[in-house]
Parts: sequence; structure tokens; C-alpha cells
Amino acid sequence: MSKKPDAPDVVEATAPASVKAATTSPASAENFFEVHLAQLQRAMDAAPLEDHVRLILSQPKNEVIVNFPVRMDDGSYELFTGYRIQHNNIKGPYKGGIRYHHEVTLEEVKALAALMTYKCALLNVPFGGAKGGIRLTPSKYSQTELERITRRFTHDLGNNIGPEYDIPAPDVGTNSQTMVWMMDTYMNTHNANDKNAQRGIVTGKTLNSGGSVGREKATGQGVVYCIQEWADEHGFRLDGCTYTLQGFGNVGSHTAQILSRLGAVMVAVEDHTGTLYNPEGIYPRKLVEHVAEHGGVAGYPGAKTITSDEFWEVECDICIPAALELQVTEEVARKLKARVVVEAANGPTTLGGERVMAERGIEVIPDMMANAGGVVVSYFEWIQNKRSESWQLQEVDSRLHFMMKNAYQEMRAFARANDVDNRTAALAVAIQRINVMYVERGVFP
Repeated sequence: MSKKPDAPDVVEATAPASVKAATTSPASAENFFEVHLAQLQRAMDAAPLEDHVRLILSQPKNEVIVNFPVRMDDGSYELFTGYRIQHNNIKGPYKGGIRYHHEVTLEEVKALAALMTYKCALLNVPFGGAKGGIRLTPSKYSQTELERITRRFTHDLGNNIGPEYDIPAPDVGTNSQTMVWMMDTYMNTHNANDKNAQRGIVTGKTLNSGGSVGREKATGQGVVYCIQEWADEHGFRLDGCTYTLQGFGNVGSHTAQILSRLGAVMVAVEDHTGTLYNPEGIYPRKLVEHVAEHGGVAGYPGAKTITSDEFWEVECDICIPAALELQVTEEVARKLKARVVVEAANGPTTLGGERVMAERGIEVIPDMMANAGGVVVSYFEWIQNKRSESWQLQEVDSRLHFMMKNAYQEMRAFARANDVDNRTAALAVAIQRINVMYVERGVFP
């Protein structure tokens, strides 16, 4: 059997026995895209913007939806829905991840694509914003099934992606292997004469297939660079400080390991399998080994199990949501006992959560700043592919640090000058850059 017996259930539509519709219903009742628009409106009120630019940015340029069948290992077929939303490309090719998750929806992907537009503009990366995804639970499928799903999705996207047009990357539920499958499929279905030039169709690849050193840890590294900037600004000592971490995937695990080297202590961690607490500290590297063996943090012997509600109540200096969107609700924000919330995940905070944290004086380093390290090093990988170069880790980290530090300082300078929160400031800096480009170039025809 190809399905894992302990995998979570999905809601399947009624269909013939040999054809199962791989669909689920989103768990959150809130509309992520509407939350994003409300946050964007605040930034537009804080930054002068042409009316026609407001109109252009209010909706994505392209919404690609594909429905495709895939044969399973047992001979049955499932019908999948895949999305690729291209929000804006005024600054350069569309850029954004592909996620495999059972709660992927059109509205969610639209919001994530828009965030990519502003993230790239804030960091001065010459890319536009896009996002994609397939609604599925990766743990329910074998490796060969995931390969066929990925290759069929890539094939059906066709010319809607390309190394100079739209460049996918890993996201929730996908990894470097997923990107290599996408790259190989694209290279074998397009002009063979340009085959080597097509390695840049995706970023986040394995090193053997054209990836960049430092890409796997890039998002987590960027999160830590932001924490260091915040600490420097506030005269805060990271050595010996405490933090909690929601999510222990690629971003969370690398963030924890890098913070550990700076002397920070992880006192609580949560993922989809469970929640752990140890006031003396949880050693990230040992937890990584446990997760690799057991598939999640549950059962780790170096900490006690607590509830999710108790996780948000743990006293700490820094809280790092590194899982999915809309986690820090108004109720959660009232429980927090942290000085700063660093959004390693995309869109982890609701509007109510933002309001409560502002009232309580809890500073927020927003997602588009905190987790921008991934797209920055994706840009470095794309450059290396175009130039047939291979940079050393020191050069990658140094360039990443420079770009993250500049963007952070620009965000904080706008926030202080205009008396606004960091999220509004980050969005305002980004949309001002986009506004200037539209004013200079005009709108054809």
C-alpha cells in the first residue's frame, strides 16, 4: 500500500472507487487575503501612492488553476487542484514558493503571492511576487507518488513558469527534491538547446543539481539576523535569553540551531505532533535528530509535554511563530509573555492579534522582513546558475547579512519617522519603491 496508515484523514469528494478527489477544507475561518488587504491599506495610508498603483496592486495579475489526475501506486487515480498565482512583476520575474498542504486555498495563495511582491521590493531583490500550491497531505503519499504529482503539476503549468518569467521555490511541504523534479520536468519539456540555461527555472535545489550553499538554512539565518538587529537596537543580550518556537520544520529547526550558537535558550517548542516545555532549555540539535527519526517533536525525552494553550503562555523574551498563517489570534496575543514576536512564518498574526500586541507593547518583526532570507538566497542561487558560478558559504552569508540589515534599518527608520508599527513601515517602504517604478514607466498603452 502506498498510503501511510497513521496519516491524518482528508475530506474526499464522492467519486468512483478508482478515482478519489484529493481535497480538504481549510481549518481557519478567517480569510488570509482579506487580512493582508487590511494590512496593506494601513501602509498605503502611511505612504503616498498613485491611485492607479493602488488599483494595480489590489489584485494579482494572473491566477493559474490546473486540475490534473495522477495514478497512484495501487493503480487508482486522484484528481488534484494546483495553483500558481502571479501577483506583480514590475521589478522582475515572478518569484515564490510551491507548498503542498491540505489547507491550500486560492485566497491563501493570493495573499502569499502579494506578500512576495512586497518582500522582494523591501529587500531590493529584482523579482516580483508569486506563490503556488497543491491541496494535499504529503505524508499520505509515497515518494514515487509525490514525484508523479510534482512532474504532472509542472507539466500542466507549462509556459506559465520559466527561468526569466516565473521561478518557483520550496515552501511548506516541499523541499529541494521537489524542486529537482520540477527542474528536470521543465528541462525535458522545453527547448533542448537551452537545457543548461534552464537550471534557473527553480531555486532551492540540491547542491548537485545547481543549488546554492546556504539556501537550506537561509530563511532561518535571516530570522536570526533580524533578531540580532532588534537586540542591537534595544541593547538586549542574546546570550542567555529565552525563546519559544512554533514550528520545527526547515525554518524553525535552522533558526533554533543558529540561535543556540548565540547562547539563546529554547524553552518551548510546538509542531503538528505535539508541544514541549523545559525551563532549563531544549537542545535544538538533539531535537533535530529526534524529529528525523520520529517525524515530529512528540516523545522527545528532554522536555515535558504541555498543551498548545500553555505553549503561548510560556514566559520568554522572544516568541517565534514559524508554522502557518493566522496562528497569533486575539486570544493568543493576550496570553503572550514575550518582549518581541518574530514572524518566521508567513502571515502568522491576525488583525485582532496585531491590535492586542500593540496595546500590550509587544513589538513585532513582520514576516516580510523576518523570513526574507529565503528569497534573498534564492536570488543568489539564480545568479549563480545564470553565471555558471558557485559561491562559498561565507560570501552567501555575508551578502545575505548586508541585505537583511539594510532592509531592517530602512523599515525601522520609516517606523520611527512616521510613528507606525513595523509591518506598516515594511509594507510602506516596499510599495513606495513599486510606486516609483510605475510612475517612471507608466502603464502600457
